[in-house]
Formats: sequence, structure tokens, C-alpha cells
Amino acid sequence: MPGDPPAAAEALPPRKASLLRGNLLWLSVVSLLNDSASEMIYPLLPLFLTGVLGAGPAFLGVIEGVAEASSSLLKLASGVVADRFGKRKALVAWGYGIAAAGRPLIALATGAWQVLGIRFADRVGKGLRTAPRDAMLAESVAPEVRGAAFGIHRAADHAGAVIGPLLASALLLVVVGDQPHRLRVVFALALVPGILTFLVVMAKVRETPRAVAAGPAAPGRRILPPLAEMGPVMPRYLGVLVLFALGNSSDAFLLLRARQLGVAVALIPLLWAALHVSKMVWSVIGGRMSDRTGPRAAIVGGWVVYAAVYAGFAFAGVEWHAWALFVAYGLFFGLTEAPEKALVAALAPAAVRGSAFGWYHAVTGVSVLFASILFGLVWDAFGSAAAFLTGAALALAAAVLLPLVVPPKPVPL
Repeated sequence: MPGDPPAAAEALPPRKASLLRGNLLWLSVVSLLNDSASEMIYPLLPLFLTGVLGAGPAFLGVIEGVAEASSSLLKLASGVVADRFGKRKALVAWGYGIAAAGRPLIALATGAWQVLGIRFADRVGKGLRTAPRDAMLAESVAPEVRGAAFGIHRAADHAGAVIGPLLASALLLVVVGDQPHRLRVVFALALVPGILTFLVVMAKVRETPRAVAAGPAAPGRRILPPLAEMGPVMPRYLGVLVLFALGNSSDAFLLLRARQLGVAVALIPLLWAALHVSKMVWSVIGGRMSDRTGPRAAIVGGWVVYAAVYAGFAFAGVEWHAWALFVAYGLFFGLTEAPEKALVAALAPAAVRGSAFGWYHAVTGVSVLFASILFGLVWDAFGSAAAFLTGAALALAAAVLLPLVVPPKPVPL
């Protein structure tokens, strides 16, 4: 907040020193706590919507698509504000606070439209915090280890996504009552880790020097920095990301497919936890691979894995297939999440890095809106196999195109 001292530039860890310190450490703790809260709810939400509130796959696609698209547009706006006024911590704190207060209200929902509103509020919080947080992370470590830093942060995020479902499963086993009542109790108790998230942000996270020095916008300056200010490669990179994102629908559909394959309701949170264990392991490996070979190679490999996993879901026929595919799906995240952000940080000039992360999240998130709606409609009309094969085909097309528009190892700025 305004009185916080900035993280000193000279405090950046040298290449061989421990990265897990300062903002990287505390933002990782924040993500762990926040995802513990979020993932107590998320893997159970498709079952709650379809089994308790009576929504279908198409409406689930609308909820997830609208939530993610609105979040992504706010990520763009918050990234611009962070660059203009240097108030990154304030945006991060507001974002986590709104999500912590809003998510548990799902426990009170009696209609699918109410869940849509609550998910929208939750994603508003995510939209406010994500681009400023990513810019703070990029500026809190040396450029040559950004991939590893983002990988560590994503690993902590996924660790929280393991803890959350395990807590949810434990609560489902001990809470007395029918299934709707037990689900509502789990949703309500997600308030506890959410409050802890906000407290850690307020107490431990510090502004970065660049954010403090940014200053207000000059008279006549554009409110929204155009992509042309971010170099010739960034627009092309974002274009390929849009192509991939059109086939990258909400993971809520994977949970519905798992249930279709026979995974019991009580085991769904454990299946989700297994996915995040795989994500956690591969995130650090993928981040370090990005630093050594360049992010492009890691991203292409991840998209090929995505295509293979989605094709697997299309042809899966028994319960164990769901477990195997969920574990393999974690490799995709490990090879893409940190490298994609490292590539944004490398391509974007430092003065507009927050805005660049905003553009990155905005274009991919808006694409997810259409992807989730399309996926739900194709599932309703032609079945789950057709929907998953469509996603696989788009991922392969993006994997072929990316090496044509992005150099193999951009030099960090």
C-alpha cells in the first residue's frame, strides 16, 4: 500500500542464489492460499450446477466463458493502471480481497444465474490482480531466471490446488446431511483460506521500484498502449495464442467427462488434486526448460501434449482412462504456463510490461469465452468426443504456426 517501501532493485537475487525470497516467496504463498480456497469449490461446481441446480453443459459453458472473458478484460485494464500510476500492490490486494469475500456466496445460491453472478465477481477479483502481480514478479527477479521464477510461482499455485480439493474431500466425508447440504458447507468454509490470502498480501508483498517510479499518465497519452508499442513480434504471438485458446475451453468440461466415465462424486476432488500434483511437478521443470532452450520450444511441446490429451478424452471408455489423462494433462500446464509468461516479459519493453501482461490475459481470456460456449454447444449437439477432437485440432494448428511467427529464444528486455 502507499506506505510500503518498494522492493529494492539491488535486492534482486543473483543467478545462483535462492530465488524463493521477497516478492516471489510471498506472492507464491498468496497463490497457494488463494488456490486452496478456490479449488475447494471449483471441482465441485460443475456437479453442483448440473446435479443440484439443474443446469446443462451449454449453460456451464456460458458461466465459465463469461467469467473468464470478463476477468481477462479487467486484466488488461489493471495492467494499464499499474503502468500509469504505480499502484500494483493496491490492485493485487483488492483483487484477492474481492475473490475471498465473493466465492463462498455460492453456498447460498438457489439458481444457476446466481452462480453466474458470483463467478463474475470472483473473476473481477482475478482480473484486478493478475497483470500487476505478474509484472511485480517479472521485476522482482533477474531477467535470465524469469522462467524459473514463474515456474516456482505456478508450482505454489498448483500446490494450493492440491490442498483445496483434499480439504473438500475430507469435509464431504465428515459433514452430515444430503449431498446439496454437504456441498454448500464446503463452499462456505472456503472463506477461511481466502481471508488468510488477503492478510498475507497486506503484510508481506512490496511494491517494485518500477511500479513506484511509473508516475501518472502524461497529458494526451493514450489510455490503452497499442500493441505496436510492444514490438513487432508480440501481436503475432498473441494471434497464435488466440488460435490455441479457441480450442482451450474450461476445465469444468473435463470434470463432467470424468463423471461420464464413472468417477464417483466423492473422488472428483481427489482427481482434481491429482491433476494439480502433476501441474506442480511440471511447472518448475517447464520454467527451467524455458530459460535454457527458450520459451517457444516449451510452448510448442505443451500444445502437442494438449492435443494428445484431448484426443484421449474423446476416445476414453473406462474410469481409469480419466485418471491417466488428468495426470498427463498436468504436463501441458507445466510446459506452457511459465514459458508463455516468460515470453511476454521478454518481448515487451519494461515501460509497458504491465500492459503487455494485460493484453496477454485479455486476448486469451476473451477467446476462452467463445471456446467454452462453442465446446458446450458442440457437446450438446454432437457429443463429448466431437467437442474434444475440435479442441485437439486447434491446438495442433497453433503448435505448427508458433515457430513461424516467434524467434526461438528472444532476448529478455
